[in-house]
Amino acid sequence: MKNYTFQNRIFSTVAVFLLLFTVACQKEYLETPDAQDDVLTVTSSETDVILTEMFSQNLLTFNWTTGTNQGTNSAISYTLFISEDGDGNSIPLEYNLGKNVFSFSYEWGTLNEILLNTFGAEAGTPMVLKAKVIASASADGVAQQEASATCKVTPYNPVSTTLFIIGSATPAGLDIANAPELVPSDSEPGVFTYQGQLSPGTFKFAVNRDTCWCQDFYTRDPSDTAKMVYNQDGSGDDLQWEITEAGEYTIIADLLKLTISKQYTLTPPFSEIWIVGDASPSGWNIDSPEAFTQSEEDPFIFTYEANLTPGEFKIFAGPLGDWCGEWYRPPLNGQDLTSNEVEQNSGCDVDNKWLVTDESKGRYKIILNTLENSIQFQLVSLYLIGDGGPNGWNIATPEPMTYEDGTFIFIGELGADNPTGEFKISKFKGDWCDGDWINSANPSQSLLNTDYITTHGCDGPDNKWKLGDGDAGTWEIRINLDEGVMTITR
Repeated sequence: MKNYTFQNRIFSTVAVFLLLFTVACQKEYLETPDAQDDVLTVTSSETDVILTEMFSQNLLTFNWTTGTNQGTNSAISYTLFISEDGDGNSIPLEYNLGKNVFSFSYEWGTLNEILLNTFGAEAGTPMVLKAKVIASASADGVAQQEASATCKVTPYNPVSTTLFIIGSATPAGLDIANAPELVPSDSEPGVFTYQGQLSPGTFKFAVNRDTCWCQDFYTRDPSDTAKMVYNQDGSGDDLQWEITEAGEYTIIADLLKLTISKQYTLTPPFSEIWIVGDASPSGWNIDSPEAFTQSEEDPFIFTYEANLTPGEFKIFAGPLGDWCGEWYRPPLNGQDLTSNEVEQNSGCDVDNKWLVTDESKGRYKIILNTLENSIQFQLVSLYLIGDGGPNGWNIATPEPMTYEDGTFIFIGELGADNPTGEFKISKFKGDWCDGDWINSANPSQSLLNTDYITTHGCDGPDNKWKLGDGDAGTWEIRINLDEGVMTITR
């Protein structure tokens, strides 16, 4: 009798009994107590079957006739024994089936486990099974009847029930103890799915997380990237699949067909971006710098607005606290704010930064496109818009407020053209829906109330400050957007 172990799974005979009773298919007939001369015979639905895991639900069936009760009108009970034919050391599997049962079936998957783990068969090597039926009549004096049939069956080496993705492209890298596990299919044997982030690098599949790296692996077929090669105990060439573009991937691995498919969903390479440098409000704080805002409409777009002072800065993509992590930096050190070129790189070898001078300092809106690897620096100005101010309703070419150390300042006449006119403040010029507005918190708000809200485009509410009787004259308006403070002084 051969000994066999597959992936450290040991099945006891008792466990196999329970499994078989749950999957066996039994056919029942009415009793035939008058079967006086029926000779018990056993037949098999197959005489030579090669089991395959792809068809693990196919059936191998043993059938038998009623046998005889010798005219005693007594019921007949049946016991089935399954063993390796000709192996005197093999302990047969025994099934007490009771009355009116003339058929017993194994699913191929269940039979394969029995051959490997109970009878010690070797995958790919045929074994002859013997099915013996004993018919016992309940009446005294009726001898037991016995008949048998044989069938040659070739088992297969079952694929793993678990699968893990490992490699430099995966979230765990080469830390196999934490390799992400693929999800097995509920309906297709041997099919597993991975859905998640992958980075530029390579990957393969392991059947478990053993840190010895001596387990079975599935690697890339050298002639076809859509196919896999099974490497038992870590043997074979370590060819891996390559990821060239970071993003969300869905990978389906079929261990029976030895195929793999990849579906790529374009996703941003980073979910958080920060500004770092003495030209920015963050300073050189890499542990808790100020963050960009990710666009809800286009998650590849990140924006940041702040006052930039003379000094340097670069854009950090994490992880926090790691100076040699991921960065967005200009192609040249000391780059001014007129170029839209940006490079995404990691490490400390290249450390280019943007330079803010006394001439270029001011409030900027920075727009970083992580899909196109481009950047824009838009100088922010504020404009009084409305018939209560000097620009009137001219949004195309208004005169800007002056900027001084983070504060926007207007000093001039209000109400010169309309003593009871109104105004709001734009952060742009061009067309009415092109950018952000600073609106009064309430409609027709008094100049004595400096509470304000920020709105975008034409979304509103379109609140404005309104001059009252006697308000026309010279006024000073100061706004510090970082501090959220506004003053209006006659």
